[in-house]
Amino acid sequence: MSGADFLNLFQGIATMVSGDPLITAGRIMLIIAGITLVFLGAKGTLEPLIMIPMGMGMASVNAAVLYLSATTTGTIFIDPMVSDPAKLFDALQINFLQPIYTFTFSNGLIACLLFLGIGVITDIGYIMMAPFKGMLIAIFAELGTILTFPLAVWIGLTYKEAAAISVVGGADGPMVLFTSLILAKDLFVPITIVAYLYLSLTYGGYPYLIRLMVPKRLRGIKMDLKNIPKISRMEKITFSVITSTILCLLFPVAAPLFMSFFLGVIIKESGVKRFLEFLEGPVLYGATFFLGLLLGVLCEASTILNPKVMNLLILGIFALLLSGIGGILGGYVLYFATKGKFNPVIGIAGVSCIPTTAKVAQKEIQKVNHRAIILPYAMGASVSGVITTAIIAGIFVTILR
Repeated sequence: MSGADFLNLFQGIATMVSGDPLITAGRIMLIIAGITLVFLGAKGTLEPLIMIPMGMGMASVNAAVLYLSATTTGTIFIDPMVSDPAKLFDALQINFLQPIYTFTFSNGLIACLLFLGIGVITDIGYIMMAPFKGMLIAIFAELGTILTFPLAVWIGLTYKEAAAISVVGGADGPMVLFTSLILAKDLFVPITIVAYLYLSLTYGGYPYLIRLMVPKRLRGIKMDLKNIPKISRMEKITFSVITSTILCLLFPVAAPLFMSFFLGVIIKESGVKRFLEFLEGPVLYGATFFLGLLLGVLCEASTILNPKVMNLLILGIFALLLSGIGGILGGYVLYFATKGKFNPVIGIAGVSCIPTTAKVAQKEIQKVNHRAIILPYAMGASVSGVITTAIIAGIFVTILR
């Protein structure tokens, strides 16, 4: 068999050989990165729910590049840039993930489905038991969001692009997806990929930040759980209805996410069994699975090698680092305000990657003091972080759109 016949038979190799050397190198690196993410997810080092489908998608899409015509190459997974109705109709018939991408991802529906599922598994009573403490921590934990915006503008991004990447500091993946879709559609794909990649890394990185900023003796502080008020189901439902309505009134552009989250909370508290089983199972995990898979498939070398992506990578990690620092500083404010009765590690949970950051805080504290339970306070801060991130995203979109 001649070399030409071999390359015609195995087109993935042919496009590697004939392509731009930079793109070829990018494809190889992303294939390796995708395989690595699968193993790290399978081992539990990174969040498996996102990393396993994302890694498989990343490795597969960069391997499966073929000749679409005599002059162009691409894949039959997704065309994220197609918008012309005639071309879109063709893509829907050819690209096997195009219908899921077009009808759930590129319009923000998948973000609303995730918020519905998150609401169903969230106990809103955690924020109601200590609302001022939770919101104070959450405000401090938006430090990365606030400071990344001017930095992003300074290095050359537009105001809209800067706002979209800044929201990564709130550590709320669906909110980043929704905001970037509205404000920076041309960078929507790389911003969303950067956000979810870094959010999965918080589980491995934030423990080191906690150990760096909080001495061992303070990490072991026990919280008083005896005087936690009992919050009734009707109180939670009332809080959810009123809060959602007020937030939708103030920030209509983010209303789909507010409604989705608080609707999930209300269904949980109402005990509607059929809805609960549907939302916390097929909806939440189905949306999470396809989100991870689509993010991986969108990590095609030609997209990721956009010159702006390196700036996004730097800004994304900067935003999450500053937000973690800000959250812990908020924890220290409450530590001093309560004369040493508040564990400052809880501050990291204000970075609202529910429930990851709350679990990180609890895990780090129990390494020092096995009897210390702070999860209720940490979850309160985390839920507060969801609300503050949504408010800031709503402000950005309202002003800049």
